[in-house]
Amino acid sequence: MLFRTMWKPNSGNNVGFSSLMRRYISVSGRSVLDVAAKDGELRVFIVSGEVSGDSIGSRLMVSLKKLCPLPIRFSGVGGSMMSRQGLISLFPMEDIAVMGIWELLPHLNKFRLRLKETMEAAFLFQPHVVVTVDSKGFSFRLLKKLRANCSQQGLDGPVHFHYVAPSFWAWKGGEARLKGLAEFVDQVLCILPNEEEVCKSNGLAATFVGHPILEDLLELNLGKDTSPHEWKVERDFEDFRSKNGIPAEATVISLLPGSRLQEVTEMLSIFSNTMELLKDSFPELMSVIHVAPNQHVEKYITGIVHKWPVPAILIPGGLPHLKYDAFSASRAALCTSGTVALEMQLARLPCVVAYRAHLLTEWFIRYKAKISYISLPNILLDSAIIPEALFQACTPSKLASLLMELIHNESLREEQIVAAEKVIRLLYPTERNIKSFLQPDFTNFTPSIIAASTILYYVKH
Repeated sequence: MLFRTMWKPNSGNNVGFSSLMRRYISVSGRSVLDVAAKDGELRVFIVSGEVSGDSIGSRLMVSLKKLCPLPIRFSGVGGSMMSRQGLISLFPMEDIAVMGIWELLPHLNKFRLRLKETMEAAFLFQPHVVVTVDSKGFSFRLLKKLRANCSQQGLDGPVHFHYVAPSFWAWKGGEARLKGLAEFVDQVLCILPNEEEVCKSNGLAATFVGHPILEDLLELNLGKDTSPHEWKVERDFEDFRSKNGIPAEATVISLLPGSRLQEVTEMLSIFSNTMELLKDSFPELMSVIHVAPNQHVEKYITGIVHKWPVPAILIPGGLPHLKYDAFSASRAALCTSGTVALEMQLARLPCVVAYRAHLLTEWFIRYKAKISYISLPNILLDSAIIPEALFQACTPSKLASLLMELIHNESLREEQIVAAEKVIRLLYPTERNIKSFLQPDFTNFTPSIIAASTILYYVKH
């Protein structure tokens, strides 16, 4: 059952949440669009807690506006990209962008306050749909509390979607925990192959919409005559080098230290020392530092780059064209583990993946993880195609050695480039998940379009 509201936001009524919730009227067996039509608008409460989720959320907002025949209002939490689509974030997204177990402890009080604030805002907004994007720690707590409050009032409340399935496949006992999610998540929008099948086998409704990274590819290759399964992002490296004064003989390494402040402060120090070790081997070594669109990260990197051991160019986040221009001008990349490893596949840029965390978090990962790799390309292919330097092995000397070999060894470079096409092919949505009303043209069924149509035509029984 879905609901429609009888409470007017501008009525001036000062009511408690219990009486507010009693004003909801449940409606059964109708799609989200059908229910929203009764109110003359679709209200979407959307929450993202990190940069990658901000990108996913912004594209979903665009696709919802494109497909929905009704006016849409958004409320929730997001970053700069979601704000450009009309979201006024309840608070800075960075306040909940905390990764890890022990890393969360210093921020726990703020985390709880932001959770309470978000829950209250959701009740006041009275959404037809709640969409949480990744950030499972915050997202699942929010969805669970929202569902519990509605249940206390004897109501089903809004439909709950979670975009980006939790990485159950990475952890011992992870699959078993999916069963509990069905109590407060109505549908999971999966971005990796096989996740849909496993979710469904554990009683959790799910749809594989394709990986959001494909939308970078589609946007950057717009108008180009390219075959879907051979697509790669090709940019003008000569123009980038010319505009940035990079000598033709210079060796350029792209550095991607992460999107959260805690990981950037940890990894950028290691990356700096790595460049220090490499500069004698490459007399004209230059680095391109990709800065995530996170205000704390931007401030931190800007403040320390003047101490960088080699010439550095800063690339602001949220600008895919500039980012891939920089990739095209680079010989190799050094990345903190995350979505960026997939971006390297699109750019066909050989890379090394690095990861460090709090010692206790690293111990927990070693104890609980059931996979051998940390980067998605290696996980998807079940092969160590991309060199990984993890935990205590993630040292400047180790990274310098791996980068030296990758820069000079053509067979290693070619191995990554060939494997990239296989990785990208695995990220495509299946035809079964493409809505019949969409045109049979790939550009018309992007992951965000499939996600948006799944939301709009969802029927809760």
